[in-house]
Amino acid sequence: MPLKFKQIIQFINSLQFNTSAYPPKKYNTFEGVFKPTLLTILGAIMYLRIGWVVGNAGLLGGLTIVLLSASITVATGLSIASIATNTRLGEGGPYAMISKSLGLEIGGSVGVPLFVSQALAAAMYIFGFREGWLFLFPEHSPLLIDLIAFLMIFMIAYISAGCAFRVQYLVLIFIILSLISIFSSPITWNGNQTWQDWGDFPNINFWGVFAVFFPATTGIMSGVNMSGELKNSRKNIPIGTLSAIILSTVIYVILCWWVARAAPPQELINNYTILVEKSRWQFLVLMGLLAATFSASLSSLVGAPRILMALAKDGVIPWSNGLAKLAKNGEPRRALLVSATIVLLALLLRDLNVIATLITLFFLLTYATINLVVLVESSLGLMNFRPTFKVPRIVPLYGIIGCILAMLVIRPFLSLVAIAIIFTIYLRLVSLPKEKRSADVRSGIFTAIAQWSAMKVIQLDLTNVRAWKPTFLVPIKNGSQLLGEFRLLLDLSQPEGFLQLLGISTNNQEKILSLQLQELASSFRQHQLLTTISVMKVELESEGIITALQALQSAFFRPNILFLRFPNEASKWDQLLPVFEEAKQLEVGVMLLGLHPSAGLGRMEVINLWIRPQLENLPIIERLEKGNTDLAILMALRLSKAWKAQLNIISVIAQEEDRKEAEYYINSLRDLCRIPTTANSLIMVGEFPSCISKTPQGDMDFIGLQSIPDFQLVHQIINLTGSSCLFMSDSGSESALA
Repeated sequence: MPLKFKQIIQFINSLQFNTSAYPPKKYNTFEGVFKPTLLTILGAIMYLRIGWVVGNAGLLGGLTIVLLSASITVATGLSIASIATNTRLGEGGPYAMISKSLGLEIGGSVGVPLFVSQALAAAMYIFGFREGWLFLFPEHSPLLIDLIAFLMIFMIAYISAGCAFRVQYLVLIFIILSLISIFSSPITWNGNQTWQDWGDFPNINFWGVFAVFFPATTGIMSGVNMSGELKNSRKNIPIGTLSAIILSTVIYVILCWWVARAAPPQELINNYTILVEKSRWQFLVLMGLLAATFSASLSSLVGAPRILMALAKDGVIPWSNGLAKLAKNGEPRRALLVSATIVLLALLLRDLNVIATLITLFFLLTYATINLVVLVESSLGLMNFRPTFKVPRIVPLYGIIGCILAMLVIRPFLSLVAIAIIFTIYLRLVSLPKEKRSADVRSGIFTAIAQWSAMKVIQLDLTNVRAWKPTFLVPIKNGSQLLGEFRLLLDLSQPEGFLQLLGISTNNQEKILSLQLQELASSFRQHQLLTTISVMKVELESEGIITALQALQSAFFRPNILFLRFPNEASKWDQLLPVFEEAKQLEVGVMLLGLHPSAGLGRMEVINLWIRPQLENLPIIERLEKGNTDLAILMALRLSKAWKAQLNIISVIAQEEDRKEAEYYINSLRDLCRIPTTANSLIMVGEFPSCISKTPQGDMDFIGLQSIPDFQLVHQIINLTGSSCLFMSDSGSESALA
C-alpha cells in the first residue's frame, strides 16, 4: 500500500468520535426524503437539456421519452415503497434493502459501486454548477470554482445532514422562483401554437435522446440513503419518494409543453439555455440552475457516507471498524472523509464523461436489483414478506426489464463492464470467511427452489440411475468415532454427495452427542458438503439404525448407502445381521469399513478394486448386476480421483482356461464403465484368500459383500490384505454403466 494512502487511513482511524454523546437527529418525510429526492431529480438536465430533447424528438416524442423514463423510476419507487413498508430499514438505504433480502454478498457487490457512484455523482453535479457559474462569470477559473464549491459542500455535509437539509430549503426556494419565472413568461399564454408533434431527430435517434435525458430521473435514492436517520422509514420513504417522483414528472411534462411553444426545433437543439433566455426573470432561472446542481451535489455527498458506513458495519469493506464509527452528533464523519477524498480526486481529473455514464449504469443496476427483491419475495409467498403497500408483480418485472433495456440503450459495452465489476466484487465477497449473520430471504428462495426441484424429480423419476449420487447414512455413537474417517467420508461424498449423521445414544448422553455432531457437521459444511444431523435415544445400536432406515424411506434425500464400521469384537457381529437384512429389504446399499488397526488409510496412493468375474454367457449389464459390484466400481473411481491414486482392477479365477473370458469381461467393464486407461488390470488364478497375499499392496481395497455377510471371512480378508477394506453391497439404484 502506498505510504500516503496508509497515512490517510491512519489519520481517519485516529479521529476518536464518541458514539453516545448525542443521539442522531431523526428526519420526517418532507425534510429527509421528499425534499432531497425532488431537488436531485430537478437538476442540470431540466435546465439545460429539456429544450434539446423536445427539439430533437418533438412534443409528443419528448413526452414519450419523459414518461418512459419516469415509468422506470415509478416502478422502482413502488418497489422501494413495498420493501420499506415490509420492514424498518437500518442504515444504508438501497444497500440495506438488497442485503437484508438477498444477502450481504449481493448487497455488497451492488452497494460498493453504488457508494462510489454516489460520491462521483457529487463531482458531476459540481461540474454542472461550474457551467452555470461560468455563464454568469466567464472570466473565473473553472478549477477554482470547482474547489470552492466542493469546499462549501463538504463543510455543510461535515457539520451535519441537518445543516445540509436546512440549506436545501434555500435551494428549494430558488428552484420554485425559477419555475415561477419560467411559467410566468409571456410564452405560457402567447407562445408558438404550431409546434412539431414528432421530431426529425437530426444527427441522433430516439434512443440516443432517451440516453441523454434518462440520467435526470436517477435521483430517487437521495431520500432512501437516509433510511437510518428517519423517524419512521416505513412511512417516510414510500410517501416521500413517490410524491417526489410524481411531482417532478409533472414538472417535466409541463416544461416539454412550454419549450415546444418557446422556439422552433432548430433553436431548441442549438440553444441549451433556452429556459434562461425565454423566462421572465433570467437571473432567477440561473440561480435555480446553480441551486439545483449545488443541492444535488450536497445530497450525493450526504448520502454516500451513509452507504459506506452501512457497508463498514456489516464488514463488507476493509477498515470496517474505523469507518463504521460515528461522530458525537451521530454523523458518519470518517466515512464522509473517504467520500470527500473520492470527490476531490474526481474533480482533479477534470473530465468524467465516461465515468458519468458508468455512474448512471450502476444506479440502474441498483434499481434493477431492488425490483428483483420485490419480484422474488412476492413470488415466493413467504410469510415474512407482508408489506402494507403491495404492488402487482408486473410492476417490479417492468422495472427490471426497463432498467436492463435502458442500460443497453445508454451504452451496451459499458453495461457489460458495470456488470463485470459487480460480479467481481460478488466473487470476492463470497470468498471471504463467513461469520454467523442474521437470516435473509435467501433461505426461503433456496427452500422454494428445492421444493420445486423435488416435485419435478418425483414427477420424472426419483430412482433415475443417471441422477444417482451418494447419500450416506452414518451411525455414530460418539464424536471421536468419526475423526479417523472424516477425510475418507469427505472424499467419497464430494462434490455432490450428502451426509446424514445419525447419533445413536445408548447411555443418556444425547445432548453431548448432539453438540459433537453439530461440530462435525459444521466441519463437513465448510468443505461444501451438504450434511444434516439427528440423534436417537435407543437401547441397542442396531435398533436405532433400523428405525432410522425405515423412517427415512419417505424422505426426498433418502439414504442409498448405509455406512457401517466392522466391529472388532466378534460378540457384536450377530447384532449387525438384522441391520443388513433390513437394508436389503429396503434396497439400501451397505458400505462396511474394515479399518486396519496398523495401516489405517496408509499412503492414500494405491486402490485395489476386486471384481468377481462373471463368466456366464449373459449381457454385460446382467453380469454386472449379478456380480454386485456397481457400488464398488463407482466408489473406487471416486476415491482414486480424490486421492489421485493408482487404481488396480483385480479379478480371481479358478482355472487358467477362464482367463480369456475373464479378460473380455474386465475389458468390457473398463470400456462401458469409463474406467481410466491408467488403471492396471490383474487376473489371478487360484482361491481368493490365497491370491490376496500375491497382489500389489494397496492402501484401500474395495471388495464386494454378500447381502448377509460372513463376518469371519471379512475379518480374515482385512488381515490378509494388510490394508483397510471397504466391503460393498449394492442397493440396485446405482449403475456403473450410467
